[in-house]
Amino acid sequence: MSQQPTTRQSTVADGVARLVWPPGEPIDNVRREVARALVSHARVEAHVDPDDTEGQRIATWAGMLREGVMRGVTVDGTPMDRIVYARLATDRPVDEPGSFRALLNSFLPRKRAISQMLVRDTDDRVLLCQLTYKTDWDLPGGVVEVGESPHEAVAREVEEELALALPAGRLLLTDWLPPWGGWDDALCLVFDGGAHDPGLLDQVVKQAREIRSARFCTLDEVDELCADFTARRVRAALATLAGEGSAYTESGR
Repeated sequence: MSQQPTTRQSTVADGVARLVWPPGEPIDNVRREVARALVSHARVEAHVDPDDTEGQRIATWAGMLREGVMRGVTVDGTPMDRIVYARLATDRPVDEPGSFRALLNSFLPRKRAISQMLVRDTDDRVLLCQLTYKTDWDLPGGVVEVGESPHEAVAREVEEELALALPAGRLLLTDWLPPWGGWDDALCLVFDGGAHDPGLLDQVVKQAREIRSARFCTLDEVDELCADFTARRVRAALATLAGEGSAYTESGR
């Protein structure tokens, strides 16, 4: 005899149902309740405790996509966080490949990527930017957008920040950045920007929102102006360019 469903649904807004199930609830029961709720609702959702790994697994395999974290939700008079899972009546069946990939993509880790360019002058100095939002200097570049290649991103960022149309060369360094100062971890990819006449700076048009100044710097100035991990990254990228060292570092080491 099959186990009777104990998952409960309630209407919490126009066209929105919310599910609650007890610990150990069979996934098939929750999946059936999701389907039943979507007969009369456009959306069915569940709010799961971030510490409830079983509940997160059940929500996922019942066909609900992870949408994000609601912070400070009041539960029994106490503010706490809840992970929001949901499925829409218009979502494609989970057994279709594209829908299943979207389901996986909703909860698999996503790591931030940063692309930077190592631009040098004929005196072997390195182009650094003084940024408006932090005190230390850095290589030109920025965050890779969703769906954008790191190679395209670095050329776009350099043109946006400095108005320099510099093609990105080969990848010199992959540097893993551990969590730091409130930031999650990230991968920083450093591409070769080539060696140029110092007069390249005359072509720079700074993006005022982000760039205070830009100049070619010696390695001693790199050590003085940059955060220690950035200075290590610059030196590691130069070493790779010279055919020495490793093409992979962690915090520049």
